[in-house]
Amino acid sequence: MLKSITIQTGDRDDFVDITGKVQEAVSELGVKDGVITVFVPHTTAGVTINENADPDVTADIKMALNKIVPWQANYRHGEGNSAAHVKASMMGSSVSIIVNGGRLQLGTWQAIYFCEFDGPRSRKILIK
Repeated sequence: MLKSITIQTGDRDDFVDITGKVQEAVSELGVKDGVITVFVPHTTAGVTINENADPDVTADIKMALNKIVPWQANYRHGEGNSAAHVKASMMGSSVSIIVNGGRLQLGTWQAIYFCEFDGPRSRKILIK
């Protein structure tokens, strides 16, 4: 009972609503009741749950993260993407969502977002 999905991100910092893809995976996996985990196996990307009604919310989150963790600083990591690693750690690599009657139990305004911090790239998401 493991589903892998692939997405393409469009920018260096990108929030992609994956709620529909996760719901499809829940249906394909036959999960009726329980808890699923959405896991991002990347060190420069994360996953979060937040508001989906107003796109300014994710824009504000990106802006705040860029203020807290600027792309250019005195980082030591030789690859040059330390900010992406820090932001990914702040967002986290997984979320758990309750499933009831085969449906994700998200709040009215909630969505699941894949958080890209070193894109654009092709990325994998695991659902179990």
